[in-house]
Parts: sequence; C-alpha cells; structure tokens
Amino acid sequence: MPVDLAGTAIVIVRRALQDSATLITNSGALAIGTIAMAGLGFVYWWLAARLFAPEVIGNAAALLSVMGFVGLLGEAGLGTLLIGEIVRHPGRERGLVAAAASIGVALAVGLALLFVLGEAFRNSSTRPIDGWFESAAFVLGCALTVLSFVGDQAFVGSLRSTGRMIRQVLFSTFKLMLIGGAAAAGYATNATILMTWVAGLLASWIGVDLLTRGGARRLVGPPDFQLLHALRRKIFDHYALDVTVQAPSVIMPYLVLVLLSPSINAAFVSLWMLVSLASLIPATMTTVLFPVIRASPKQFRHNIIVSLTTSLLFSLVCATFVFTYSQEILALFNPAYPEIAGSSLRFLGFSLLGSTLKFHACTLARLGDSMRKASRWFALGGLLELCFVVIGARLDGLQGLVVGWTLAVSIEGVCAAVSLALAMKLDWAARPVHEEPTASSL
Repeated sequence: MPVDLAGTAIVIVRRALQDSATLITNSGALAIGTIAMAGLGFVYWWLAARLFAPEVIGNAAALLSVMGFVGLLGEAGLGTLLIGEIVRHPGRERGLVAAAASIGVALAVGLALLFVLGEAFRNSSTRPIDGWFESAAFVLGCALTVLSFVGDQAFVGSLRSTGRMIRQVLFSTFKLMLIGGAAAAGYATNATILMTWVAGLLASWIGVDLLTRGGARRLVGPPDFQLLHALRRKIFDHYALDVTVQAPSVIMPYLVLVLLSPSINAAFVSLWMLVSLASLIPATMTTVLFPVIRASPKQFRHNIIVSLTTSLLFSLVCATFVFTYSQEILALFNPAYPEIAGSSLRFLGFSLLGSTLKFHACTLARLGDSMRKASRWFALGGLLELCFVVIGARLDGLQGLVVGWTLAVSIEGVCAAVSLALAMKLDWAARPVHEEPTASSL
C-alpha cells in the first residue's frame, strides 16, 4: 500500500510538472538569474558598506533609486506590453522590440535631464548629484536602465528567459568587480558607485550578445512604430499599472534620504536591498505567468495556484529570517549600522507577503486586459503607502517609516487576496458542470 501511494504521488507530481513545463522552465531560468543577482548584489553592497562612508552609501543608494524610478517612468509599460504581445505578432517581434526600446530610451533621457535640472536648483545638503560628471552618468544610466527593462522583458515574452538570466549574472559580476577595483584605487565617492552601475549595465548587454552568439541583436530589427502605435491603448494601460504598483517601492531610498538622513538611509538600504532582491522571486514567477497563461488559458487556475503557493512560502521564510536576524545582517554590512538603525527594521520583511499578493493581482489584471481599472486601485494603494511612510517617519523616525510601509502593503495584500480568490472561483465555476473526466485528468 505505501508503495502504491508513493507511485501514485510520483505520477501526479510528474503530470503536474508536465502541465506547467513552460512555466517551470522559464521560471527556473529567471529564478537562477535572480538568485545569482541576489547573492552577488549582497556581496556588492556588503563590500561598498565596508569600504565607503555611510553618507556616501546613503546618497548613492538614493540616486540609484531615482534612476530606477526614471527608468520605470521611461519604460512606460512598453516592456510589459512585449511580454504579452510578442507571441501574438509572429514575424513582427523584432520591429516591435526596437520601436519600444527607442521610445523608452528617448523618454528616459528627457526625464533624467529634468531631474538633473531640478536638483541643480534645490537648496539642500542631501542632494545626491554633485557636478556635471555625475549628471552625465546619471542620464546615461537612466537610458541603459530602460534598455535593460525592455530587453529583459523581450527575452521573457519570447520565452527565452535564459538570455535574461545570463544578462543578470553578467551585470552583477561586472559591477562587483568594478567597485572592488575602484575602492582599491582609492575612489570612494557617490560617482564611483554610480559609474560601476552604469558600466555594469553596458557590459552586461555586450556580454550576453557575445555568449548567445548575437542573441541580444536578434531581439531587434527595423523599428515597427506602426504596430506600436496600434497597441498604444494597451501601452497606456500597462504603463498606468506598472507605475502605480512599482513606483513607491522604487523611490523609497530617496524618500528615506529626504525624510531622515544619508546615514540612516545607508543602514535602511542594507536590509531594503535584501527584501527587494527577495521580492524578485515572486515577481519573476508572475512575470512568466503572464505569457504562459496567455499561451495555455486552460491551465489558468493550476498555474496561479502553483505560482502563488511557492511565492508565499518563500516570502514567509524570508520575512521570518529578517525579523530574527535584522541586527546581525546590519552588522555584517557595517558595524556602525546596528547603532544607527537599532531594531527598527525587523518588521520590513513581512511586507513581502503583501507584495507577493499584489504581484499576482497585477498579473490577473493584465490577463483580463483590465489594467486601466486596476491601476486606479493600485494608485490608491501607492498613495496609502506614501502617506503611511511619511506619517510614520514624522511620528517615530525610521521605525515609524518601516511600520507604516509594512502596514500599508499588508492592507493592499488582503485586498489582492480577495480579488484572486474571486477570480479563481469564477474560473472554476465557468467550467462545464457535466464535463467528463479525460484520461489525462485521471
């Protein structure tokens, strides 16, 4: 009897894996890239925290968060559009990717220049940009960030996630090597960290093209602006959803710098970076979920459950780890960080649970082409996050900021869980009542 049960369990698991083979293969590639990027990113920030003053780390991290924010605004939903539309336009994929990249880079450069001009006229001791060299590097970094967003999503949309995995590993490796060399040469400024990031982005695309024998160049062809224009409505919908979901978390280090101080931001970023890297696992799962369900709608409920269960378990483990060892993690980066932050950051990991549910609700909205409607709710959620963060920081400093952020994301997560439950129930109810079981289902 136990042998029969074990054999039955193996058969069930094998069939479940076969049903979700595309999801698992591409998610596996993305997970490997994400884990490698997380590990190398940890070493990067650990080395930076050891070699650079807290004020330098705080300012550089804030500048990189603004770069990510400008990249998000510049990408304008184009990358996300590619994930769902590449498979729908065979033969025109390369032109669509090229057109999306062209528009995104141009928009990012314009936004970056506006930020540089705004910082030049802002009278504050916490300005992260100082001089024309940093300004030029920042603008270039914003352009490369958008290019990376669009290119990575194109890899995923064409279900060639291995390319994205290779680029992530190369980016993390190059910038780690560069910051080690720069610190050894005695360069320990904001510009140093910024330049390692920019150079790493550029080198990663050159490297992935060489390793895949032109795989990066095969993503693009003559820009197909006509097709992109025909999809403009969906672009705006994806744009609204991407910005409302991601903007508050992307800009958070800059807010900590403005609301508190560079040294506090340095300690905050150490744990924030780990939590953000951990969130990439559920984020990549839902990223792959989008084209996979588009390709196999009948597997909707099964793939949602697999992705959601795996992501929530992973998030819970990470949250428990951060709660238990927050002080030790801070000390690992810099012995001064535990004294700067105290125990204020221990609850930060629990925001992963709410974020995981948000990611899945976001994918649900994309699948139903209801991005514009969903973006209104996510905009309210983003406003809730920012309000709770500002109020928390004013009332209780860093600890208030962390509690406010976690509470706001948790509220959004509960709302997202309700929408997911209703969607799966409706999908199940939509099946024929007297559907005969097939051999595969048996």
